[in-house]
Amino acid sequence: MHLARLRLRNFRNYARLDATFEPGFHLLLGRNAQGKTNILEAIYLLATLRSFRGVGHVDLVRFGQSGYLVAAGVVSDVTHEIRIYWSRQERQITLDGQPVRRLADFLGTFRVTVFCTEDLFLIKGTARHRRRFLDLLLTQTEPDYLGWWQRYWRALRARNALLKQAAVDATALEGFTRELVTAGQILLDRRRRLVPRVAERVREAYHRIAAGAEEVQLRYQSTVNSDLASELARVRPRELARKVTLVGPHLDDLEILLANRPAAAFASEGQKRSLALALKMAQAEYLTQVHGVPPVLLLDDVMGELDRSRRAAFLPLLERAHQARSQVFMTATEENWPRELAPRLRRWKVESGTLTPLPDN
Repeated sequence: MHLARLRLRNFRNYARLDATFEPGFHLLLGRNAQGKTNILEAIYLLATLRSFRGVGHVDLVRFGQSGYLVAAGVVSDVTHEIRIYWSRQERQITLDGQPVRRLADFLGTFRVTVFCTEDLFLIKGTARHRRRFLDLLLTQTEPDYLGWWQRYWRALRARNALLKQAAVDATALEGFTRELVTAGQILLDRRRRLVPRVAERVREAYHRIAAGAEEVQLRYQSTVNSDLASELARVRPRELARKVTLVGPHLDDLEILLANRPAAAFASEGQKRSLALALKMAQAEYLTQVHGVPPVLLLDDVMGELDRSRRAAFLPLLERAHQARSQVFMTATEENWPRELAPRLRRWKVESGTLTPLPDN
């Protein structure tokens, strides 16, 4: 799988960009604030319809413009054309020239894994970041998961709105509760099944990166001890008093332990960085196993932050991408780019919203 063509119009600091890419390693070189990360952000948007920086679509529009366009040709077993246009008045996603009616028909067409400074939120941030990590991985590997996730959130919003009313309609509440249980139990079962599969890969990746003896554990920490229907029945009086749904997969967490202690509280900054990197490496490896080909890897100034031993642990993942004719896009400055990869890199200069190929070394 690889990105063959990228087209940007009024996206971030790019007024206009048309670029073609071969499979392999692509290094985006430039000073800070020139637009290197913006290219990775556009590629990530093509796969997930969101920014990995956690911002809304309005922030992606070039200053002074009304909307942005991101379009691409992506190659897997077949070639697909993706086009995303967003403005305050119009939002349009097309796949091979046809409007996308259901997100489940789109997500998974193009798969990426991003490594960036925001990954630290997987360790240090709230449970929402870790739930998103699990949900994105399930969306990219199980085609029906997104539909169940959307169904759960529709039922949850309706149920919470009903609980906030002065007089709660018991019949309506029971109906929304049944819908919540049907979808929610599937989310719980899928996440619980996924975590052990990912945990083994995280342990292996962490030991390669950190070369330490600390044991890494991942546990799915749920508000549901038995089944969701029983838990909702148990907490019903409290929900009526507090006017909100108190248990369910929307409140669950992925517990990350290092040497049997919570990593967020007890791990050093270096250990947290290594754990975050191990989680994303495990994500890429799991996607590769399920689909048979690696995702496109996006590395936002990550290699420059790693010492030599941690870089060496990271290289096998890049090597697999190279052997499978996938792609790696890396950002760096002239000072910190990983020169051990030099023989295989295609270098690009990024300056003030322009992308220019550089000659081979």
